[in-house]
Amino acid sequence: MGDDAHSLGTAWAGSVQAAGFVPLPRRELRAALVDRAGTLLDAASGTAGPEAADAVGRWLVDTHFTHPSALGQTLTVLGPSLARVDPDRGATVLAALAAGYAAALQERTRAEQERLTTAAFAARAAAEQARWASEARFGALFADAAIGIAIVTADGEIVEVNRALCEMFGRPADEVLHRRVEDYIPADDHEHRQKLGAMQAGELEHVRLERPYSHADGTTIWADIVLSLVRAPDGAPRFIVVMIADVTERHRLETSLRHQAQHDPLTGLPNRTMFFERLESALAAGRHVGVCYLDVDDLKAVNDTLGHDVGDHVLQTVAHRLADEIGGAGRLVARMAGDEFVVLVEQPADRPDPGEPLRVARHALDVVRRPVVSGPHRILVSASVGVVEREDSSSGAGELENAADLMKAADTTLQWAKKDGRNRVARFDAERHRAAVARYELSARMPDALGAGEFVVDYQPLVRLSDQRVVGVEALVRWEQPGGDRIGPDVFIPVAEETGLIVPLGRWVLSEACRQAVRWQAEDPDSELFVSVNLAARQVREPGVVDDVARILAESGWPAHALQLELTESDLMGTTGEPLEALRALAEMGVRIAIDDFGTGYSNLAYLRTLPVHALKLAGPFVTRPFARDPDKGGDSDYDEVDLEVLALLVELAHTLGLSVTAEFVETSVQLERLRKLGCDTGQGWYFAPPVPASAVPDLLRGPVGPA
Repeated sequence: MGDDAHSLGTAWAGSVQAAGFVPLPRRELRAALVDRAGTLLDAASGTAGPEAADAVGRWLVDTHFTHPSALGQTLTVLGPSLARVDPDRGATVLAALAAGYAAALQERTRAEQERLTTAAFAARAAAEQARWASEARFGALFADAAIGIAIVTADGEIVEVNRALCEMFGRPADEVLHRRVEDYIPADDHEHRQKLGAMQAGELEHVRLERPYSHADGTTIWADIVLSLVRAPDGAPRFIVVMIADVTERHRLETSLRHQAQHDPLTGLPNRTMFFERLESALAAGRHVGVCYLDVDDLKAVNDTLGHDVGDHVLQTVAHRLADEIGGAGRLVARMAGDEFVVLVEQPADRPDPGEPLRVARHALDVVRRPVVSGPHRILVSASVGVVEREDSSSGAGELENAADLMKAADTTLQWAKKDGRNRVARFDAERHRAAVARYELSARMPDALGAGEFVVDYQPLVRLSDQRVVGVEALVRWEQPGGDRIGPDVFIPVAEETGLIVPLGRWVLSEACRQAVRWQAEDPDSELFVSVNLAARQVREPGVVDDVARILAESGWPAHALQLELTESDLMGTTGEPLEALRALAEMGVRIAIDDFGTGYSNLAYLRTLPVHALKLAGPFVTRPFARDPDKGGDSDYDEVDLEVLALLVELAHTLGLSVTAEFVETSVQLERLRKLGCDTGQGWYFAPPVPASAVPDLLRGPVGPA
């Protein structure tokens, strides 16, 4: 503690120098006080006993630091530094120093008296004068100290108080003198009352406490109080020295800092720190807990168009409405972050109302929906709310036992509300949550699975209807987990599209399909096979999609004209700007573009002429619905003529636009014959062959496929 001792000793020297007469030269004084500061810091840290502090107090008197303000200045300088080392030991050290100082001062007085008594009668007058001067110095020190000091008898009667104490409490001395010291310790503060009793019995040397008191003017002051026992020469308790420091400003600052740490500066609401403290406290107490997690919809649009000042006004208005109309007993309204608020609904565990959190959420939604007026602007506000309860058998939320799980569930439920259209309340659903967790876990496993070779590509033939020969194959990715279990594309493809993993996965499928096609062509150089690969909208929006396709074609050696990329109708019809230019660039390279699942969306047929499209793949319902009563399916031989006419018109329109037509989901011979008559170019479905491994494709290329 060398640096700390030097800093503290230097400050101590400056303080006592400013207080009045100093009996030592400046350099010698500083060296002496630095050395004593080190001793006191050691005592506060526990490496030295309180007797060391007692010795320092005695040294002060022995070195003639007996100016009335010397002890006060000393305690003022030393107190904060010793408390930082250890509050309790620091108080003990201060008390021991003061006790040593007082004892030494008294001993010095007695010594002077004894010396004067043995002097000649001729010197009696001088001795009496010296004793009087010593007592006067002690009295001045007591009376003029900056901190409040009281002297209490061993049985607890206050017999002397100084001016600082009276001023601190705004009361005259006669209102304090002869009262019991325990009157100033609350009856319910059993700990400190017990310690006071132990001190009066001589079993305890020091007690420290901090508590509020009422000033005479009605205000509240906070006092830091140290009680120190002074013993008689025989060791019996003689009196108690009480030193009191006014720490009201420090306490006010701490309260302000604590409020700032627990409240949002913009809205004044409790912040997430205070919310989590309250939530964890409610959970620990076993109360029934509900959480309503609220997000103001489209606040970003308000900030972007009207400015952040208006956006802040919206947040403040929403916050005040929620606090005034939703907050109250058993409810805490807090701002979590940005445009997110949360309402904690607490109920007794023995009589909860399970519907209360949902009612609170709906009420909150109504409160937020009222327009907000900001200057000339009348802003329509809405919100999305997710509701979750700790105990809810209907939703399975009873499994949520800690604050983190509850808030994760609440956040998930809020996202459901936003995803389902916003401006609504969503209730936590355990099954949906488990499905979402499973989807997340699936997405987390996909990158490693791709690197580990768990994905494989099967191929389903695209068959020319006129002679049932294979002219192309569609690459269909499958996920084979270790152990042989397969995850269907209907499960992992949507997850890949949501997370963006479809981009590396799609790139791998394209590369694998092209490389495999080159191997097939090497086995059968005369085949005119093309490969069709699905392209997700997310892939088309990737800036480097054209370069990726060109690179894969170049690396594999597969010609661009033998590659077909399939996009669903909804993906293609929503493509504009750079993605559309990417498709045009691919078409200019020679790559065929096909619309998959045509007929499931709302295509503008005239718009087809402007797109770089070469083929239509008719969605399954267009192929299967007209044949719903197909005898091969167990029905009669009648067909839905209207659906057949629609199908015929689509085929004719596609051919007029120069597009080839592929019918998907071909399952029967009747469907095949009708599709031939309607002019469909190619077909795909289990009638011809299911998706097969790459090793089975060469056999399919050798002749007609499907029943003869």
